[in-house]
Amino acid sequence: MKNTQFWKVFFLAIFVVMVGALVYRSGALFHKSTHAQAKKAAYYCPMHPTYTSDRPGSCPICNMNLVKKGDDQSAKEHLSHSSHAPREMTLKELMSMKPGEICLLHKCKMGQCMMAMTEEMARLGKCPHCNEDLGVIIKDLLPNGYANVKLDPERQQLVGIKTEPVKKISMTKTIRTSGRVAYDPDLYQAEEEFVQARESTKKAESGSIQEIKDQAAKLVDSARIKLKLMGLNDDLIQELETAGKADRALLYSEAGSHAWLYAPIYEYEMPLVKKGDRVEVELPAVPGQKFEGIIRAIDTVLDPVTRTVNIRAILDNHDGFLKPQMYVNAILQIDLGEVIAVPEEAVFMTGEKNVVFVSKPDGRFEPREVTLGVKTDRFYEIKGGLAEGDLAVTSGNFLIDSESRLTSALEGIGGAGGHQHGS
Repeated sequence: MKNTQFWKVFFLAIFVVMVGALVYRSGALFHKSTHAQAKKAAYYCPMHPTYTSDRPGSCPICNMNLVKKGDDQSAKEHLSHSSHAPREMTLKELMSMKPGEICLLHKCKMGQCMMAMTEEMARLGKCPHCNEDLGVIIKDLLPNGYANVKLDPERQQLVGIKTEPVKKISMTKTIRTSGRVAYDPDLYQAEEEFVQARESTKKAESGSIQEIKDQAAKLVDSARIKLKLMGLNDDLIQELETAGKADRALLYSEAGSHAWLYAPIYEYEMPLVKKGDRVEVELPAVPGQKFEGIIRAIDTVLDPVTRTVNIRAILDNHDGFLKPQMYVNAILQIDLGEVIAVPEEAVFMTGEKNVVFVSKPDGRFEPREVTLGVKTDRFYEIKGGLAEGDLAVTSGNFLIDSESRLTSALEGIGGAGGHQHGS
């Protein structure tokens, strides 16, 4: 009996040991597997933490360098300094990404990080929220035939390179033209015809014959179209209709009345001039005397020979100095408001494109193809290609242009990789 109990205890002890060993082995294997998995996924993307890898590399979403898990300081440095590490991207690569997938590795001061960048924003390389340089180089957006150039400070001083910041300024465009005080009997006759047609319509409306009413209405429409072809707009036609008589200032001058100015402006100036703009007139016949007026209409038909249209301005003729057929000098001051602009010497015109070279803090000069707006006496309005705060080269850009073209040509034949120029 005692032997039987002994063997029971013995086998129970062996069973307990075996179970314990099995549990220990399973735990060790589980710990080893977990440790292996943790080791396998030892790197992650600071911008996309859900992406992990077992080896160093870059994130397939944003191409940011992966950071080892537990190295929080390294991740912070990647986030804070990523805008200073330029990475080359192709335009095709950039535009193939969906909105929200494009991370410019930029810790924005305004709290924005993820953004889908438009082609224009890629060209500028600026954060749309805080205007900080994103440090992204879009190769496809460099002007064709141009490359970045780097010059050391000594060489910059030697060639006399000067820069000015791109900034917003209040721009005013001055348009000068020679015109004449109107003598226009044809327009006067057309106005009379319109007034008479209106009177005939009123009389016809009181009758009962519909055919006469329709005919009178057609005469009014015909007279209205004729006035428009001769330069009057709807407002002037309405004023003529209200006055009930043609404007005699088209025929002769009267003191205390007004006079009409006809002055041509060129086709390219048309978008700048609008009804209501003020015009200042000087008479060679009356030196020192200036007359002011307001543009009331702009002709709708372009002169095919001179490529101009006439503006029609009404002038105050209280002294009766303005006589029909007098030649005058007219000046229009067009307020363009606040616009981004650069000095005209900053724009390098190649015939095919307009290029401005932007100076970077590391000594690089980046070519930018720009879209120009209005030109004033010494400034160009910039519609695209530059951002406020960029440093535009205003002197020495001829040398930089030559260096940039040469660098691009050498890179094209594989003769230069990162070709840079020193002293």
